[in-house]
Amino acid sequence: MKILIYIAVFCAVLSAIWAFFIEPNLLKIKNYKISCSELQGIKIVYASDFHIAPEHKKRLQKIIKEINNQNPDLVLLGGDYVKGHNARSSMPIRDIATELKKITSKHGVFGVMGNHDWYVDGTEIIAALKDNNIKILQNENTSVKIDGKELCIAGIEDMYTRQPDLKKALFSCKDSVILLSHEPDIYPDVPEDVCLTLAGHMHGGQVRLPFIGALIVPSPMGVKYAQGYFEEKGRKMIVSSGLGTSLLPLRFNTFPEIVVIEFE
Repeated sequence: MKILIYIAVFCAVLSAIWAFFIEPNLLKIKNYKISCSELQGIKIVYASDFHIAPEHKKRLQKIIKEINNQNPDLVLLGGDYVKGHNARSSMPIRDIATELKKITSKHGVFGVMGNHDWYVDGTEIIAALKDNNIKILQNENTSVKIDGKELCIAGIEDMYTRQPDLKKALFSCKDSVILLSHEPDIYPDVPEDVCLTLAGHMHGGQVRLPFIGALIVPSPMGVKYAQGYFEEKGRKMIVSSGLGTSLLPLRFNTFPEIVVIEFE
């Protein structure tokens, strides 16, 4: 019996070391191939839920280096650039934005805001990102032409701290549409003619136990859209497990990830 107790304690200690000190510092490239003939040949990188604390500068630089290594046509960001619920918990937003400016994208960098961004200072974050060539979409859209293909990028406001307006965000979109939403809960209301919805917020549950899955996710829909690829009624959505952590600084079996999407 003592041996079993020792083994259990040893495994628990190893799991805690992994969850707090190893997995949160790893970085996975998650590749998807999405069928959309109108966008064939286009490569998009999507990154969400950075949650950059004051001590995370090197980590942020590593993330940006990996984004640039993908040689993307377009980079899209899913919000939650800052850490915690107040400015003291986060790297200064101007410093974050200065680093994000180093992202190299052939056709620009666009994003939406997350709930934590508004907890800290949404107005200042939008201004800092704009000053560093990152356009934040707030219930609006913009058109991008890539290799002769017209792409409409739409973004809605955060669902829990603002007033998202899907109809307004998609207004006048006539081309192939990529929709950005910090939370995936908007998915059931997305029109079928949207080519792809990109979301985050869930962190994949941040802790996923074998045979059980995610324990807690911040959504009224529970674990339904915790992470990964979804296709319902002709609509497609990718939910990133994100890059950072919230509340507790740990991850278990839900690796930080950069999403790479190639259309075919």
